[in-house]
Amino acid sequence: MSKRVAVLISGRGTNMAVLADSMAEGDVATPVLVLSNEEEADGLRKAAIRNIPHTVVCHRDFPDRASFEAAMIAKLDAVRPDIICLAGFMRILTSEFIDRYEDRILNIHPSLLPRHKGLNTHARVLEAGDVEHGCTVHLVTNRLDDGPVLGQARITVEPDDTPKSLSSRVQRQEHRLYPAVLDRFARGGREPTYISMPSDSLLC
Repeated sequence: MSKRVAVLISGRGTNMAVLADSMAEGDVATPVLVLSNEEEADGLRKAAIRNIPHTVVCHRDFPDRASFEAAMIAKLDAVRPDIICLAGFMRILTSEFIDRYEDRILNIHPSLLPRHKGLNTHARVLEAGDVEHGCTVHLVTNRLDDGPVLGQARITVEPDDTPKSLSSRVQRQEHRLYPAVLDRFARGGREPTYISMPSDSLLC
């Protein structure tokens, strides 16, 4: 039976669009909702183009995080998701929310976790002198960017790289990695394995 997938976004929704398109090509997962905390998120337009149900729960409309998350939970529970994918969702979730959907929330992070948790990863990679960079898909737990790794894609940091060029190159890997991990996760796969790629490597 196809797994029901909800995707949470805050902005452009590029990863959401790639996930949705990959689900449309397969038979193991179906997008049932795109939820944004920003009314002007371009990802909502991308969802509409793909005829995916979409909604907004703006965090600024609520007095506290608990009431904001309660509103999100009401929208999510109405569509009964088997899997929730965070795709550029720029709000930290509480332990109550995460525990409600334990082992069902995936996130993609633009670094090779456990290195460079948090924000500004591309600049921090250059400041640290790292020779490799990439992205990670992981299960969400109550520790920020610290859940079990489900997949990683790696790139080599070039001498002329900038935060902007790294962002662009890593995003291309995100668009390869996230759909692959979601497909495997929807089939019940949890253990990461290496897949060889020309010049770069993919762990998923």
